[in-house]
Amino acid sequence: MIISTLLISLIMSGLSFWALDSIKKETKITDKHFVQDLSLLLTTNVLPLIEQGLYENLISVSQRFYNGTSSIRYIIYLDDEGEIYYSVPFFTSKKIFNFELSQSNFFQEIQEVNLLIQQNDQQSAVEITNIFLDLYSDNQSIGFLILGLNPNPTIVNSSRLTINLSVTVFFSIWLIVVFGAAFNTLSITRPINELLLGVKNISAGQFYKRIDLPFEGDLGELINNFNHMAYKLQSYKEQNLEELTAEKTKLEILVSRIADGAILLNTSLKVMLINPTAIKSLNLGSIPVEGKKITDCLSLEINEQLLPLLEYLMSLSPESSNSFKTQELSIKLYSDQTKTIRILLNLVINQNRTVIKGIVMTIQDITKETELNEAKGKFISNVSHELRTPLFNILSFLETLHEYDETLSTEEKLEFLDIANKETKRLTRLVNDVLDLSRLESDREYQFDYFELFLVFEQVIRSYQITAKEKNIDICVEIDPIITKVYGNYDLILQSILNIVGNAIKFTHVGETIVIRAATIELYNTAKIRVEISDAGIGIEFLQQQQIFERFLRIENSTHRLRGTGLGLAIVKNCIDKHTSQIFVKSERNNGTTFWFDL
Repeated sequence: MIISTLLISLIMSGLSFWALDSIKKETKITDKHFVQDLSLLLTTNVLPLIEQGLYENLISVSQRFYNGTSSIRYIIYLDDEGEIYYSVPFFTSKKIFNFELSQSNFFQEIQEVNLLIQQNDQQSAVEITNIFLDLYSDNQSIGFLILGLNPNPTIVNSSRLTINLSVTVFFSIWLIVVFGAAFNTLSITRPINELLLGVKNISAGQFYKRIDLPFEGDLGELINNFNHMAYKLQSYKEQNLEELTAEKTKLEILVSRIADGAILLNTSLKVMLINPTAIKSLNLGSIPVEGKKITDCLSLEINEQLLPLLEYLMSLSPESSNSFKTQELSIKLYSDQTKTIRILLNLVINQNRTVIKGIVMTIQDITKETELNEAKGKFISNVSHELRTPLFNILSFLETLHEYDETLSTEEKLEFLDIANKETKRLTRLVNDVLDLSRLESDREYQFDYFELFLVFEQVIRSYQITAKEKNIDICVEIDPIITKVYGNYDLILQSILNIVGNAIKFTHVGETIVIRAATIELYNTAKIRVEISDAGIGIEFLQQQQIFERFLRIENSTHRLRGTGLGLAIVKNCIDKHTSQIFVKSERNNGTTFWFDL
């Protein structure tokens, strides 16, 4: 636009200059003819007067010519020596130039004369045309006439007009352009820029932006339609945003409440969503996870097994049948608390099965399940061994009696039968322990009533009288006299104390004492009866004291070779739990053990 304006302004100024210059040239031609005629007329009038020496008439004629036209600036008469003898108006210089010059220096001398005349002229700033005329009489030079002519007013005015008009045209064009640009900015460019900014705001989701410009016509209608469109989009966005926010809230609540950990990854394996269960299972509580790559947040032991599966899933084609199969791995974590987690991986694919959107990770804490499976494995191994041993003994002795009945003495037969009887009782106890634990872990309701606690202690002593006597162990009972009856289930309390005392006899050294005591205590402003069973046996290591009440575990296997199923203390715990109480233990290695609970 600037280049076009420059070209147009130059062309218009050039055309104006060319037109006025043509007028100036025509005027100069006319002025030249006028000067020639005027010079001839003056010479014709003054030459006879000079020849005759009629200088007064010469002065009169010269004054009349000078006053008769404004075209004559001055008239100068020089003698043959080059001295001024008359001038109109008067010149101070007497000697202008020397006629005794060569032809080659003549024009240079004339220029000097012009300069001298203009220096003596008070209005020398005006361009003057000098006419030099030789005056001859009978072919002899009698002097020189210099006629100074004012420039033609038309030429002067046209010259000034040419310059002024060219400059005016040039700046007028630029002024028009500037005003046009300003008008364009106000009337067109500004609303277009506002519309462009509005479109950018719409594309950026800022639908609340409006265009406030006072325009009418098509442009005003365009602005109004744009504002109406922005209002509709804003309303639609707010409505959808409320719905999306509600759905997102529901999803977040649902995900946060599920028992398993859940993680949603995008195709770049960055975490888009994670619930508190997953954060806890993966020990990510102190790490900001969302928006980061999952492998940057997990430990090395998890990444070593997880990363190959993630890369394999992302390499699958959406149409592949393997893309719908669940990938599974189990990892055992060794941190503050050893635990085992199961991670299930599934691809997220769009409805058309053309694009993979991400990966869903489900994290399950299977620590208890793993421990239970291990415990069950140990239990099956122990029970199998415990069942096989008495069954083998029973079968062996019965087969011996059957095959060698006639060769065996009565004492031997009785001994074999006694062994078979003991092994049968042992097998019965084992089966009863399993049945008791199963019964206690069921939802069966137990009847509670008041009963004599001392009767429970007496029955325990009678039950283990023979066993204690065989190991030379004394069982002492210490009971507060004020204790008469307690509230609970007689059979459960009896079974609990029997199991604890049975373990105490099993692990107490020969000649030691087991004490069963009951006393009243004040616990949380409530009167309670505390039952304690203390022994002087081999004790339990501190790290194992938290595990002894778990099912199927036999802590004693690492310290001794006494037989058992590992269910006794698990049964005790369930019995005490039925009384909304707890069983506690305090023990030191080789310094005895004390169990207690409150009723």
